[in-house]
Amino acid sequence: MYEWSDTDLMFRDALRKFIDKEVRPHVDRMESGELPPFDITRKLFATFGIDAMASEALEKALAKEEQGVKGGESGGGLGGSGSMGVILNSELAGVSLGLVASLGVSLGLAAGTIRSRGTLAQKKRWLPDLVTFKTVGAWAITEPDSGSDAFGGMKTYVKRDGDDYILNGQKTFITNGPYADVTIVYAKLADGTTADQRDRTVLAFVLHKGMDGFTQGKPFKKMGMNSSPTGELFFDNVRISRDRLLGETEDTAKGDGKSSARENFAAERIGIVSLSLGIINECHRLCVEYSKSRKLWGQEIGRFQLIQLKLAEMEIARINVQNMAFSAIERGASGAKISLAEASAMKLYSSRAATEVAMEAVQLFGGNGYMTEYRVEQLARDAKSLMIYAGSNEVQVTHIAKGLLGAK
Repeated sequence: MYEWSDTDLMFRDALRKFIDKEVRPHVDRMESGELPPFDITRKLFATFGIDAMASEALEKALAKEEQGVKGGESGGGLGGSGSMGVILNSELAGVSLGLVASLGVSLGLAAGTIRSRGTLAQKKRWLPDLVTFKTVGAWAITEPDSGSDAFGGMKTYVKRDGDDYILNGQKTFITNGPYADVTIVYAKLADGTTADQRDRTVLAFVLHKGMDGFTQGKPFKKMGMNSSPTGELFFDNVRISRDRLLGETEDTAKGDGKSSARENFAAERIGIVSLSLGIINECHRLCVEYSKSRKLWGQEIGRFQLIQLKLAEMEIARINVQNMAFSAIERGASGAKISLAEASAMKLYSSRAATEVAMEAVQLFGGNGYMTEYRVEQLARDAKSLMIYAGSNEVQVTHIAKGLLGAK
């Protein structure tokens, strides 16, 4: 059975000290939108040497690739499903889910897509600044009319224009969208064929802030995850050179935008386990402390059986979700792949558990739980987003069932 190692625990304790000093005091400003989370993330990277480790790992990976050696990650750092990545994500999520979501999209989705689909030249061009968080990345697939039906309902399109492409359309609910320096954009190829709109080839492009015709909207006001800037993107005849087409090929046999996105769907859903664990851990901690200090009828509320039941069910949820995280760590280390159906199951269960625990935490705190001062109300709002984020839980049910039935 997997357990946290001594090194993991040392990292966790050091990270908690950093969070107490550098993150908690700024949560209100991040939640109000006054303070974007990026500088705090950069300070985190510098403090723990994550930027240096990522840069070194990238240089080695790219050197191997240049020599024709396959295998190995070109991202480095503490992201992903490794033990330190899980600790990093869960500890941050318990204090500011939006901050870690912003970080995860930039490193996991934007940099990850370039890492898996880009040419060597494209990796050298964009990854050094992305993996060290010098630049912020976004990943844009969702549209106003194509949330869960991401590919079929996609209306954003590109047309060939000589050696270039012309991009038109709109994306929404894009994490980091308002501020991103580099954005991965998925669009359908309008090539003049009679192919059904739903079946057309999907391509992925790398855009930069400030390109002519590319507009990044202001951050939305949201129910939760307010420290993560989310917004719309607009494309009005954006001219894109071929070197910005990921992989620099339209050959679907070598992997089109759809297969690229599906790989990210699985990774993103597995990542929800870490975020859910962080919220459960923090709710659990706050509720235990409150149950020991809050008194009613002359005794601590922790002596009442109904309160004990809530705490016991939180503990069960914590153990279950932590074991899911442990499973992902072990399988990632062994190279075992987690299917999209199983990733969906992990996402469905963990996000539901986090939301239930957070709502019970609000109930346990009573009137205080409804006040922002006690933080459980923020955790409840943040947790709810996990049931929608990375694909709604209703869509996860479909993927799980298709996996069981062998359907495509």
